[in-house]
Amino acid sequence: MLKLAILGFLHDRPLHGYELRRHLAALTGHVRPISDGTLYPAIKRLEADGLLVRSTEPGAAAAPRHTLRLTDAGRTTLLDRLRTPDELDVSDENRWFTLLAFLRQLDGEPAAQAAVLRRRLAFLDEPASFFYDGDRPIGAEETTDPFRRGMLLIARATTTAERDWLHTTLAELDRSAGAGA
Repeated sequence: MLKLAILGFLHDRPLHGYELRRHLAALTGHVRPISDGTLYPAIKRLEADGLLVRSTEPGAAAAPRHTLRLTDAGRTTLLDRLRTPDELDVSDENRWFTLLAFLRQLDGEPAAQAAVLRRRLAFLDEPASFFYDGDRPIGAEETTDPFRRGMLLIARATTTAERDWLHTTLAELDRSAGAGA
């Protein structure tokens, strides 16, 4: 998730490390805070892999600032990851939102964008719950625990809203793909 987010934000424009950290915090901070001890080693790995480059510029005060830029290999890696996300990117809500934040980078590829959305829709269509009776998912109406019922009702409402958005967006993407064919 962190690699995808770093590459995604740098695809938009070059950023200083501090700016990148702020963008990451806005996207995932309340759910998964990103510490400097996690971010900067990740940046160094991406730099060592040739996916981004760092240049030094004079700082506003005395310290120089390091600007991070995506390389061609970084762009290719990002776009490949967006076209073919792994299962956790589609099934884990936090990772899904990170993927969704950058799916627009596949601009001009409505069929590829639609394929990713169809994978999410297929995941949402599988019967699931937070709680089970053996292998059978338990629904909100089956529990007397008001807190578990709340979890299940909120999840149902969220899933319903997401499915509606997915169907609408897929229809738009399918029209775009058909018009571009």
